[in-house]
Amino acid sequence: MPSVVHQLRLFRSATDVAVPRVQTARLKNGTRRSFLRRHPDDAQTLRHSFQAAFLLLNLWIGARFYLWVRYYETAGATSYVDRPPGVEGWLPIAALMNLKYWLMTGLVPDVHAAGMFLLVAFLAISVLFRKAFCSWLCPLGTLSEWLWQGGREMLGRTLALPRWADVPLRGLKYILLSLFAYVVVTMPPIEIRRFLDSPYGLIADVKMLDFFRDMGQPTAIVIVVLVVSSLVVKNAWCRYLCPYGALMGLASLVAPARIRRDASACIDCGKCTRACPSLLPVAKLASVKSPECTGCLECVTACPSTGALRLGVGRRTTLQPWVVAAGIAAVFLLIVGYAQAAGHWHTTVPDDVLFRLIPNAGEFGHPRYATEALRH
Repeated sequence: MPSVVHQLRLFRSATDVAVPRVQTARLKNGTRRSFLRRHPDDAQTLRHSFQAAFLLLNLWIGARFYLWVRYYETAGATSYVDRPPGVEGWLPIAALMNLKYWLMTGLVPDVHAAGMFLLVAFLAISVLFRKAFCSWLCPLGTLSEWLWQGGREMLGRTLALPRWADVPLRGLKYILLSLFAYVVVTMPPIEIRRFLDSPYGLIADVKMLDFFRDMGQPTAIVIVVLVVSSLVVKNAWCRYLCPYGALMGLASLVAPARIRRDASACIDCGKCTRACPSLLPVAKLASVKSPECTGCLECVTACPSTGALRLGVGRRTTLQPWVVAAGIAAVFLLIVGYAQAAGHWHTTVPDDVLFRLIPNAGEFGHPRYATEALRH
């Protein structure tokens, strides 16, 4: 291992960058170790900027979508705005159906294809940068983070469930994911096509809007419980119930990039573990392989010792925060840009059909097609 003096020399440059101050820390075994105080990074500034930008984008999408729906609900009495295809990002089951249809037939579906391409983009981000979609882009992840941070400010702390309760509860999101996956996997492509072309499928986004506009008391109670839980438990929805996050976590298992700890530079301060929103024991691990890791880099930001903790590929390659930010943006823009350029971004439904379906959205139930019926 290079000496502290040698490391200090490496930090000197032609620019007048301040040299990290040599400090001494007492390890858990009682010995003392000299270390270089790590320069603050811009990881959280970048991440919070992405979170804010994506949240604002989704608010804009939601507002335009509402105005689009109102145009058809009022028989054209209100101003017309184009339907924002990005709303299909809130239709994960339709996206999974379309993805299966595409993989099995080689044909890009013409209904809600934007949701499929968004799903592919988010999966690609997870494969490259851990479950970064959840901590860098997801609006629900952002709101969940703000809730537990606000709860910590109000209450002075957050709660961590005991392991006997935490582990089974974390399994709930995988159970939900498996149920959705079972439905999609067992549907033949022709059945998927019929589902998405049905009145329910064509206005699935409107049905989603109506679910929240016309929510009943049970739904409201569930939302209140989730909000209150998120005030006292870090990322309660994401940690225990979100099937979309579960899918991203499974995809992240093959990611070459991981949080890696160099024991020779670690000073056993435990700040990384305390900073981890996913409650992972970072300080005890050589590398973080858990699907719960969201690539938020909070642990790296909290680490005071130069070289002790990093997001890296292998032993030598370190991914700086700006590389992660640029990579996430590049993957998202490239896939969305391809869908737009190839003409797969917009779902086109004739106006006369929309004027008939949208005002009567409540009349269309979930379609069920029997396998026997498909054979005739």
